[in-house]
This record gives sequence, structure tokens and C-alpha cells, in this order.
Amino acid sequence: MDVWWIGEGGPERRSADDIDDLVHRTDGWVWVDIPSFDTPTEQLLAAVFGFHPRAVQDCAQRNHVPKIHAYADHLFLVVHSPEVSAGGGHVHYVELDQFVSTRYLITLHGPLNPAVSLETAQRQTDEVNRRLESGRLRPASPYALSYAIVSSIVRHEEELTAGLARDVGLLEQQVMAGAEEDPESFLDQLFMARHKLLTVRTMAVQTREVYGRLVRVARFLPKADVPLFDDLVDQYDRLRGIADGQLAFLHGVTEYYRARTDTKMTIAAERLAVIAAVTLPITAVSSVLGMNVIVNTSTHWLALAILLLAMGAMSLWLLRWARQHGWW
Repeated sequence: MDVWWIGEGGPERRSADDIDDLVHRTDGWVWVDIPSFDTPTEQLLAAVFGFHPRAVQDCAQRNHVPKIHAYADHLFLVVHSPEVSAGGGHVHYVELDQFVSTRYLITLHGPLNPAVSLETAQRQTDEVNRRLESGRLRPASPYALSYAIVSSIVRHEEELTAGLARDVGLLEQQVMAGAEEDPESFLDQLFMARHKLLTVRTMAVQTREVYGRLVRVARFLPKADVPLFDDLVDQYDRLRGIADGQLAFLHGVTEYYRARTDTKMTIAAERLAVIAAVTLPITAVSSVLGMNVIVNTSTHWLALAILLLAMGAMSLWLLRWARQHGWW
């Protein structure tokens, strides 16, 4: 658990034992970053800070969508950050819960998928920790610190989107060059890239709505901090627009690839149909007359010759007819 006291003298690290005293001081504010929910955490949130039981319960369980609850003097926020699995086939929702008021910021890393490490979950808060230690970040309020953390999440999402855009560009080059070897595997790659982009876009859209509502419902929000959350709304709008553009481009690449593949299949089916049309009359004639001209005791050579010539003429006529109709 990381505990920071931000007073007139600047940020300073404190221990978890100091939290009871720090929350009652009026000459600054406190930031508590909690790695995971457990019984001591529940007691801290309920007894020391007096948070609503429903909010504490939300911290104990996974929340699949972002949310905001405005209480009398503080906000409860749930946001997510995307994390692509090691195999690249799944995008994890890494949850960050926040209690923020004019006197404190409590960040709590929500329940994690076993495949996601705690280090990954704390990436953004650790970055802010380093900025506080180095003096590069001097937040004026808990809301400003919350803004810095969520802005770091947006930057991570933008970097992920940029990486996906690079992957989409490489896939597009393969499509235009016709270099894809395994159509089934290549189509899986296209849809996997779409899934990742769609996940990032979904997070951006939903979190944008949360911060759009925050500005409207938080009457106690200091006027100096309102532009910060307006900026977060703008950041998520921009991220959504970038993701939408990449999704539209990927959709065009996928449609072109599928149309070209479908056209190849259609041409192949047409040629198979021509082959069937050419051979069907011959098969029918030979099945009816063949047994009468070729028998065990004798063969009717004249009839066989006439029959072979007739079947050859029928084949040539059918091929010419298919050619005239553009089927071959």
C-alpha cells in the first residue's frame, strides 16, 4: 500500500499507520493506492473513510463496465485499461476503482484475471508515483491527481491503438500483394485485430460517458478542476475517433479480401459446373448405349465409332456454348 501526503511542503511518503491521522488534517490531502481488496482494505474503506457499503462491495467484485456514483462529498469511479494477453487472443479489462474528494484520493486495483500481473495493473499508478518522487508532478488537488492517472490510462490505450494500426497496415500490405498463404489463418488475424480495436473503442466510449456525467452531477467539484475532466472527455472522444477510423479501414481491407476470396470460389464453382455440364450428357449416353456396343462376346466397332464421334461432338458443342456465355 502506497500512502502519500500532499501538503504545502510538497508530496511526501507516509506509512499505512498514519492514515487515521492524515484524513483528519486540513492542511493538505492524502493519496492511498491499494494493490488489491482484502479484509483490512474493507475495514479501511468502511470504518476510516465511511464509504457506502454498495461502493465497498463494488470494489470487492469485478465490474465489467465503468461507472460513477456521486455522494454528498465524494465520487466513486470505476474505469478500465486494456491489456492484451500473452497469446494475443484476448483483451483483459484491468479495473481501477477510485474514491475522490477534496481531501483524499483512494485508488484500488480491482479483482484481476490470474493472467494479469499486479505489476501490469499498477502500471499507471506506479508511473504517477515516480513522477511524484521526481517532482515532475505537483497536483493541486486529489481531482488533479485522478486526472493524471486516467490520462496515463488514455495514453496507454493510444499506444495500444497505434500498435494495432501498425498490425492492420501489415495485414493490408499482404492483402494487396496477395501474399497470404493460409486463408483461414489470415482471416483469423483480421478478425482478431478487429476484436482488439473494438475492445479499445468500447472502453473509450463507455468511459467517456462516465466523465461526461461526472461534470454534470458533481456539484461540489472545484471550478478549477472542471476543465481537467472536460479534457478527459475530449481525450476519450479523440481515442474513439481514432479507433473508429482504424475499424473502418480494417473493415474495408477485410471486405476486399473476402470479396476476392469469394470471387475465386465463384469462378472455381463455375468451372466445375462447366465440367459437370460437359460430362453429364456423355455419361448418360455411354451408360445407356455402352453396354449394347461393347459386350463380352463381340464389339460393334462401327456403332462404337459413331458413338464416340457423337459424344466428342456433344462435348465440343457444350464447351463452345459455355464459352459464348462467358462461363469458361
